[in-house]
Amino acid sequence: MTTLENVEKICSMANITYEEAKAVLDATNGDILEAVISLEKQGKIQAPSGGGYFNSKKTTDSKDAPPHSNANENHYNHKSENSFGASVKKAGQFLLKVIHKGNINSFEIFKGEEVKASFPVTVLALLIIFAFWITIPLLIIGLFFNLRYRFVGPDFTSDTINNAMNSAADAAENLKKSINDI
Repeated sequence: MTTLENVEKICSMANITYEEAKAVLDATNGDILEAVISLEKQGKIQAPSGGGYFNSKKTTDSKDAPPHSNANENHYNHKSENSFGASVKKAGQFLLKVIHKGNINSFEIFKGEEVKASFPVTVLALLIIFAFWITIPLLIIGLFFNLRYRFVGPDFTSDTINNAMNSAADAAENLKKSINDI
């Protein structure tokens, strides 16, 4: 449906007569966007540079500015900083930081004062994630064979985790003693 308002919009955009505007709107069934595209193809409207668009809404800042001017430019023309690619990149950088921290810190298994095994925390994490049904029981059984565990590295300045692991080893020793007493 062609309205006078739409004809006036097309006339002001393309600087054409009312008759030409009505004809192009009739050809596009009153669709302003299709009319503008048709006029661009005919060369009566110059396409905006930089892949812009036409907007039929007026702004309070610039009533006389054409719809494709900078005063009426929408934020859709700018790259979004929250794009999927940026999110993937941030997640990848975070994952690399975590792997690096896991590789510079190590998990040690020792008996008495002698270190029996030492490997990066990343390896321990992978074993717990993919083979927890083997890893967790082996760690618990190791406690009953007087093995102790600790984390060593630049990110383990606090002994909170190591104290908890020593408490678990002490609990295993107390359990062994109570079973032997029975």
